[in-house]
Amino acid sequence: MVQTSEQLVSTDAERYLLIYMIAVLVVVTALVVLFFIVFQKRKNKLLLDKMNQQREFEEEISKTQLEIQEQTLKNVGQELHDNVGQILSFATMQLSLVSSLVEDSLKEKVDDTKATVLNAIEEVRTLSKTLNSDVILSRGFEESIQTEIDRLNKMKLIKAELISTGDKGVCNNNGDSIILFRILQEFISNSVKYSEASLIKITLDYTPDDLYIVAEDDGVGFDIDTVAKGSGLINMESRAALTQTVFSLDSKSGEGTKLSLHYPLTLRALKTTT
Repeated sequence: MVQTSEQLVSTDAERYLLIYMIAVLVVVTALVVLFFIVFQKRKNKLLLDKMNQQREFEEEISKTQLEIQEQTLKNVGQELHDNVGQILSFATMQLSLVSSLVEDSLKEKVDDTKATVLNAIEEVRTLSKTLNSDVILSRGFEESIQTEIDRLNKMKLIKAELISTGDKGVCNNNGDSIILFRILQEFISNSVKYSEASLIKITLDYTPDDLYIVAEDDGVGFDIDTVAKGSGLINMESRAALTQTVFSLDSKSGEGTKLSLHYPLTLRALKTTT
């Protein structure tokens, strides 16, 4: 059957209409997809901004808490040095006076007491220095750790040793060194109080780009999963995060405790200069 001209025109019109509808559908679909992609990107950006703001807020809170703690420790250290130290010094003067007045049979006991008080004075002065952040910065990171080690050995609370390799000056006079020192100080304090260890060993390995710190004891250890989140050992991790230090704490009952810190010297240097 031969189609008339009207039928051909109608068929072409239907074809063009179908093509037009398909084109409109494609455009609408493309616009919907584009809108969805833009919406998702904007949503993701808002979520990311919110997460960054939350993280920055938490960092500021942590930094403020650390500043308050450091100021408190500094004040305590000054009080120990100025007030307690002076009281103990006055006590030694009084004991010297008593020693010159008592009989020979009592003089030895008085002198022994005086020696004990003098040791207490030296211990108070050493402790006051480890609490004062200005002294830590002035002394340097490693020397401050060595002072803590010497204090432990002198008091015979526990045997302690420090091993150091590499360039020792890369972490000195750095504000982060105070935080790293406080982390180690917390580890030492908990080891002395709870580990029943006979040895604490701290290793510092300096490289051009990083500082690797390992602190370990040979004590009874503990189950990390059962330790309360508010404990000093767990709180060390939040301090490490402020200095972008990779933190690892390993311990098992009966196997001692090992703390590992990886401090990125290069990254911190770049952040300081920018």
